[in-house]
Amino acid sequence: MSDLYNVSSSPHVRANDSSSRIMLYVVIALLPTTFFGIYNFGYRALILILVTIASCLASEWIFEKIVHKKSTINDFSAVVTGLLLALNLPAALPWWEAALGGVFAIVIVKMMFGGLGQNFMNPALGARCFLLIAFAADMTNFAIDAYTGPTPLAAMRNGEAVDTMQMLIGKTAGTIGETSVIAILIGAVILILLGVIDLRIPGTYIVTFVIFIVLFGGHGFDVNYITAQLCGGGLMLGAFFMATDYVTSPITPNGRILFGICLGVLTGLFRMFGANAEGVSFAIILSNLLVPMIEKITIPRAFGLVKEGKRHE
Repeated sequence: MSDLYNVSSSPHVRANDSSSRIMLYVVIALLPTTFFGIYNFGYRALILILVTIASCLASEWIFEKIVHKKSTINDFSAVVTGLLLALNLPAALPWWEAALGGVFAIVIVKMMFGGLGQNFMNPALGARCFLLIAFAADMTNFAIDAYTGPTPLAAMRNGEAVDTMQMLIGKTAGTIGETSVIAILIGAVILILLGVIDLRIPGTYIVTFVIFIVLFGGHGFDVNYITAQLCGGGLMLGAFFMATDYVTSPITPNGRILFGICLGVLTGLFRMFGANAEGVSFAIILSNLLVPMIEKITIPRAFGLVKEGKRHE
């Protein structure tokens, strides 16, 4: 019996690093994407980034003051949430809507469920989906001085050709942080080298999505089409920076693989058959909701453990 252990409720300890250090690593890894977003979309992107981070920090501090809880703004989690939220927004979005998204992410998605480690979905994506529902027109308006056309995925849906090289570099319309795959991958390499993320989730996610696209995308094994699907719609940003969120992803190796499969299938379904050409945000949130079930069926049973009903047989 001394060898048995219980898996308690979240937050789970995943490594020797503290939460604040891990969050700081994530911020550092997001810097290439952040700087490119500011370069690509100009001062509007910078304003939204500052607004969402400030909104998240202020919301967390005020909420904890009201409920008389110890302040946790020093753990950088609110900064990560604010930054990820901004990177998932179009640069043309009014600043006050971005600020409202920050409040929703922290107060509704995170703090109402107990704070860091207790939220059941990614706060930044929860806020993005809220903004998509509440301000659909503004959240799908990507027209700014630099770009006036549709996003690459929207163009592909209309039968237009897209330049995958421009998508890799990032010179396309889209949200602040989704356009440059190169910048995202630089950040992903940083997270991998620092041991912050497990490749099972993003790797399985990407492979499953590619298989789905090949089978059901209507273009077969068209490399240009597959590359465009991988580079567009925030899939890479979601795969490496949001699907890997410690709190809302499985803790078991097999669970992470199953989680990645769910992400790939759901993203494919949303993109091929849904009204939205992107699909990543909703796929991650729905998969977040499946995490308790995934962990229940993938946590290894203790050796020699007998079900209670069989002990008396």
